Amino acid sequence: MVLEDTAVRETVAERRKVAPTKLAHIVFRTAAKQPMLDWYREVLDGEIVFDNAFIGFITYDDEHHRVAVIQMPDIATPERVGPGLHHIAFTYANLDDLLHTYERLRESGIKPAWCINHGPTTSMYYSDPDDNKVELQIDNFPSMAEATAWLHSPAFAENPIGVDFDPEKLLADYRRGVPEAELKKRPNIGPRGLPPR
Repeated sequence: MVLEDTAVRETVAERRKVAPTKLAHIVFRTAAKQPMLDWYREVLDGEIVFDNAFIGFITYDDEHHRVAVIQMPDIATPERVGPGLHHIAFTYANLDDLLHTYERLRESGIKPAWCINHGPTTSMYYSDPDDNKVELQIDNFPSMAEATAWLHSPAFAENPIGVDFDPEKLLADYRRGVPEAELKKRPNIGPRGLPPR
């Protein structure tokens, strides 16, 4: 047993850091548990794996839960302008999956509040029932190394926010057969101000 512990310590010492292997889940506290559970189940195309009067869990992959919602009936609505979490983001495999999700949600009456090509990602921002911001995105580059290199480019330095897009036009162009690489390329519009809150 001591040898195993020593081996683990040596491995950690060799790496010089210990980082998480994944982001496991997010947990919301709310006075409206059921609308929040229903919204995340719909948006993430997930399933509720546990639900009682106090807490509910949702998964959309092989993890036992990715989103949890805790019922707190007396919780006050927070002030939205101030420090705190700005948004959470979920990445889809490709543009087809993102656009399919956009259409599915649109048909359910859930529409994005803001659509933007940041450069490294093409993103659609939604607001959940408690007005938390949720980003659904795809990566625009074939590798993280290429995306990271783009973050060091003059184009990103000039405009670190991105370029707004119309999701219906993106969908129409995609269906028309415009190549995905062309659709994901961010146009240059020059300097850009702060995004909406």
